[in-house]
Amino acid sequence: MAVNLADNELDTTIETLGPAKIEFPLKQNQSLGVEGLEQFKIFISDSTRVLKDIEVHCSMEVNETDTKPVTFEMAGPRKEIYFDPTKVKAAVVTAGGLCPGLNDVVRSIVLTLYHLYGVRNILGVKFGFQGLIPSFKHELLEMTPGFVRDIHDLGGTVLSSSRGLYSITEIVDSLERLNINMLFTIGGDGTLKGANKISEEIKKRNLKIAVVGVPKTIDNDINLVARSFGFDTATEAAAEVIRSAHTEALGAPNGIGLVKLMGRDSGFIAANAALAEREVNYVLIPEADFDLEGEQGLLKELERRLKLRGHAVIVVAEGAGQKFFPDMKEEHDASGNKKRGDIGVFLAGRIKAYFKEKKMEINLKYIDPSYLIRSRPASSSDSIFCGFLGAKAVHAAMAGKTNVLISQWNNVFIHVPIKAAIASRKKVNLQGMLWHSVLECNGQPPLINRQ
Repeated sequence: MAVNLADNELDTTIETLGPAKIEFPLKQNQSLGVEGLEQFKIFISDSTRVLKDIEVHCSMEVNETDTKPVTFEMAGPRKEIYFDPTKVKAAVVTAGGLCPGLNDVVRSIVLTLYHLYGVRNILGVKFGFQGLIPSFKHELLEMTPGFVRDIHDLGGTVLSSSRGLYSITEIVDSLERLNINMLFTIGGDGTLKGANKISEEIKKRNLKIAVVGVPKTIDNDINLVARSFGFDTATEAAAEVIRSAHTEALGAPNGIGLVKLMGRDSGFIAANAALAEREVNYVLIPEADFDLEGEQGLLKELERRLKLRGHAVIVVAEGAGQKFFPDMKEEHDASGNKKRGDIGVFLAGRIKAYFKEKKMEINLKYIDPSYLIRSRPASSSDSIFCGFLGAKAVHAAMAGKTNVLISQWNNVFIHVPIKAAIASRKKVNLQGMLWHSVLECNGQPPLINRQ
């Protein structure tokens, strides 16, 4: 998994609110008892670490240079916790765009707090961080097992969402005023940046409030997170769309199915969906440059393909080909993300114009399923994954961990400092196995005119 930070610059130290001195609430778990819990190795020690890089040759290099390998703290329940479950007050917030699995994570957090730890004061914050700003007058929800019982069957989020961070001072004022001891933030890069700022303000005020993030990005582009929830569901749904685009392409002379998928900065969904369906001829992602015109450009290559096979399927990530919008003004959305030119509409127009000039009949079907994909309920595998993420987040907060997110790395759940995760964006490695597999599968040429 490519990480942009050099290992010697990567600090994986996890912040804590103080020493954990309270015993895990065994009375909430009488069916197993302490012997049973320890038999199943439920408790995790802070000293249990997970290697960042497990490749053997890298380990050998570490030994030769006599430097310690980079490791992460393993996530999971601690035998001693920081907060008293009978007195703690928790709040859950979902922010940013919708993503399959949001409700599953919320449900897992509530059920773990309530049943495993015996926490009875759990609040749901409506409409993202807006819900902590008094002027918006959003009511807080009382979260109980009954409230979250069936929400995993629904898409979206029962807490609703919004983009934008708003005033850090007002947010922390609200947390303090409401006597909230732990804040669970479920969101992407913008939400994590907000959680980091909130944590810094909390630390400045010397408050004892844990901030724990569950990374949510349908694009799967958060650094030091091998897999984000909702990604499997999105890939599965995108593959269905590609299948339909292929059917449409086969259904008419010189049929072209053009599908635009999510991927503002990273092309993971486009690449994985193309591998899942294996009917895609061209995959265009932000990481890989391509030309339209010229002998090796996309249009000429598409013309050759149609003359040879009579149909084609193109998948483009929303952030691909931004060089074709040189006059676009630099603008950002409420989450701080740079706005992109609509590459899907642009490509559809350019393809039609090219073949019209060539007097060559084509039948192009353009499909943008983004909102249909992101609002779906989670698949079974994603729902299970969300359950683990929510539970690990609760364990971290109860142990007094803060400014931390829950990640899966090398198939193990770990704690990652939010600062490290937001330091850079995860990208598709053009020399890695994923992209190599895409090119191997579809035989796609570089689509770049060599000088």
